Parts: sequence; structure tokens; C-alpha cells
Amino acid sequence: MTDHWNAEHYRERHAFVFGASSDLITEWLRPERGERVLDLGCGTGELSARVAEGGAEVVGVDASPGMIEGAREAFAERYFPNLRFEVGDAHALTFASEFDAVFSNAALHWMAPLSGVFPRVAAALRPGGRFVLEMGGAGNVQTTLDAVEHATQTLGLPELPHPWTFPSAGELCTGLEAAGLRAERVHWFERPSLLPGEDGFRAWLSGFGGAWLAPLGEEDRAAVIREAEAYARPRLWNGGAWVSDYCRLRALAVRPG
Repeated sequence: MTDHWNAEHYRERHAFVFGASSDLITEWLRPERGERVLDLGCGTGELSARVAEGGAEVVGVDASPGMIEGAREAFAERYFPNLRFEVGDAHALTFASEFDAVFSNAALHWMAPLSGVFPRVAAALRPGGRFVLEMGGAGNVQTTLDAVEHATQTLGLPELPHPWTFPSAGELCTGLEAAGLRAERVHWFERPSLLPGEDGFRAWLSGFGGAWLAPLGEEDRAAVIREAEAYARPRLWNGGAWVSDYCRLRALAVRPG
């Protein structure tokens, strides 16, 4: 499977993804020294390291070899002996009752179908363990989805189904409970997100839309990005910056003891 991620580009242009979620650790996860925590979809490892700094033993897992390489380079084990990173597929986790908590930020919406992930999470948790997550929720980046659909239709190109799943709060709770997890706290909210630079919209599509636009040839891909940007500008450009219509979904679920 092609790895469309670039760790350097992600850190340089999309740091807001992990920068905006520090309170997910301090107010929702609340890790304690000595706990074992699995960071599912850890990306370049910034939040994994933040959890490890508090004394928890952390395993970061991501499907992208490039992101894991970037995480290992930034957070070497000699500085974080209680932190390690592994390449892994969330649908194929083999952990069994090993973790006090599973944590996931801005990753689960890449892992459709979630019905294949949540049972693996439940199995990885010890009885009484908790699952703390933030992901894209219903309505997330809807303008961008509309912009790319408009572009392909305008240019006479095939439809490009997007790669994400953005559930409602109810859909998320149903999925968690079907996997044997008890949903204790769920919160959907809007988080307008700055995409830095005049090229912020294009940079977002390049960074997050690589797999989405991959079926297109180079010229068609460039044309779709131009047309999508023109569609999005009056909706997302505020005169000085791009502000994307992010909608987030957070949850705390527990494996019954």
C-alpha cells in the first residue's frame, strides 16, 4: 500500500492538528505515572511524547512507515526510554488486555470501517481501562469535500470518494457499545482551523488529500486543486487567511471491569 504521508510536511504545515488537542490529554485522558498507554494513529509522535513526559509507558502505532520514522527521529528512545513507536494497522492489532488506556487524536476518521477497529481497541484494554479519542465528526471539512466534488464535476472527471468517516455522536456511541465499550462522555463541537499561508488550502489538500487525489494524473490533479480552491475561497478565505470548517468529536469510553 502506498504511503502518502510526509512527516516533514505534516509538522511544517499541519501542526495545528496536534497543537489544538493538548487538553484532550490533560482533561480527558489524565494519564498517570506508570500507566501503559497505546497511542493509536500516533502520526509524528508529538502527543505520544507528551503523555510519556508525565511518566506513562507509551506505545505509538501508525499505519504510515514515514510517520513512524519521523516520530522515532524526533523522539529517540535514549531520551524517552518509556516511549516506542511501531508500524501497525488498527484493524489488525493483536494486543490483549495490555493497556490502561488507548488514546487517539485525529486518526480514527482514516480507519473506516470503525466496526473493525473498536473491537481491537476493547481487546487491547485491561478491564476498567479507558478509550479517549478525538476525530473528525459529522460535517467536518464539508466545504472542502464540496469543493473537490464541484471541481471533478466541472472538469468532467470521475467522482472521487473521500477516504474518511465522520460519524455523528450517536453513530460513534453505537459503534463503541457494539464493541463492548461503555460510552461515558461524548462531545461534538466546531473548531474553525487556520490553514497558514496564502497556499493554505492547497497545502491541506496536498498533505491530507494525497490518497484522495491519487487516482488522478498530474495535470488533472493540479486542475482539480485549482478549481477546488476557487470554489472554496469565498467560503473559507477570510481576507487574510484560510479557515477550514473543522468539526470534532471527542469521547471517553470504558471497557467494563
